[in-house]
Amino acid sequence: MKIYIMTDLEGVAGVLNGEDYIKPGDIFYERAVRLTTLETNAVVEGLFAGGAKEILVCDGHGWGAIDSELLDARVRLISGGEYPDRRFGLEGTFDAICFVGQHAKAGTPFSHLTHTGSHLVIDRKLNGVSIGEYGEFALTASFLGVPVFLACGEHALCEEAKTLTPWVHVIAGKRGLMPDNLDALTDEQYRKSKQGATHISPEESRAQLRRGAEAGMKDFSLNRERFRLLELSSPYVLETWWRKSEAANSLPRHSVNQHPSDLIALLEQAPNFANEGGSHFKTAKNLEQAMRSMTSLPPEEKVTKKTQPHENH
Repeated sequence: MKIYIMTDLEGVAGVLNGEDYIKPGDIFYERAVRLTTLETNAVVEGLFAGGAKEILVCDGHGWGAIDSELLDARVRLISGGEYPDRRFGLEGTFDAICFVGQHAKAGTPFSHLTHTGSHLVIDRKLNGVSIGEYGEFALTASFLGVPVFLACGEHALCEEAKTLTPWVHVIAGKRGLMPDNLDALTDEQYRKSKQGATHISPEESRAQLRRGAEAGMKDFSLNRERFRLLELSSPYVLETWWRKSEAANSLPRHSVNQHPSDLIALLEQAPNFANEGGSHFKTAKNLEQAMRSMTSLPPEEKVTKKTQPHENH
């Protein structure tokens, strides 16, 4: 079995807040990277014990969250900055994908460090279905013919995953404390609003991840037909609702993008803002550069990208 792991940092047990753990220079950033890498290793151990033969790990956190020296030596790592497109190294040759350290989508009650790509996003819908980072990449994988079987992260993400992909195994290491209904906040206000959570210990989290990953891998191997692809018919329409940005002094906005047949090509597009004469950005790359200035992202050469300006993420 050839397995792809998409990782993130904000859903990891022991990553306590957004002020001290998220980016280089934060006082506990190196701790967060270590915690993320060790959770990833726990899942890797379980997957190999359950029958996986080959594993590719993607560092999906915007500033990077995988320590290559601590990472299990049996896996390959994709990281380091530029990716050709929104597949991030995923191909149809993989048997399945799983997620580690994932957080819930923007607007989710009782989630922790909540956002979708960046704190500028209020909600994103693909063909009418509200999606976050989990949904976007799960749909990308399905478009390539690769199913999801395991989702690990905060409790709210696990609920989100079970709603979108009911067949997945889920493992949660923390639970957010704050409700939501915060659409009127600016991006910076929203970033600061979802900081509280209850966590299990990182050691216990890793033990649960090992057991759960092994069980999920064995279930997938024995009952592959149960793990379906997400069905989404073309043409594809992506709508995004954006918050007011404090740094850019912009008002809330709404963008609509479409593609007749190619989901990945759609996700590569820069936002097309409705009733505003189109996007000010010719490509998703231009948008990312602008969002760095809006959301205090680090210089380009220091960023390990995930999906869009996956931030922050």
